[in-house]
Amino acid sequence: MAYMSSAPQRLGNRPRKRLRISLTPLIDVVFILLVFFMLASSFLDWRSIKLASAGAPGAASGVEGSLLVDLTAAGPRLSGEAMDMVTLGQRLAARIADKPDQRVLVRPTGAVDMQRMVTLLDAIAAAGVRDIALMPGQV
Repeated sequence: MAYMSSAPQRLGNRPRKRLRISLTPLIDVVFILLVFFMLASSFLDWRSIKLASAGAPGAASGVEGSLLVDLTAAGPRLSGEAMDMVTLGQRLAARIADKPDQRVLVRPTGAVDMQRMVTLLDAIAAAGVRDIALMPGQV
């Protein structure tokens, strides 16, 4: 009598292949989710400066009674007087203390880069000016 084992026998006695789990689909899904959330998220503008055009219909009384700040390559000029940013901020703060609704017109002159304009607008806003208008620049 032949001995029969109760364990099932493999056909051909070939070793079983071990299944490998591929990480490629997982990486693809994570990448797609990353791209989706980057595109779907809103980008906040944390620091914004509200500007009105000097000639806009909704703008306040125009140029009369406004302070004119020219931004030149040499630096800012308040009503024609050249000064640095610190002095400009102090003068504007003093004016705002006397007249809180003082309007300030900003006019770039010549070839002034955008960073200098933003720095000037930040200094004016830091002085407490709430009514800032941007005038067309001179070439």
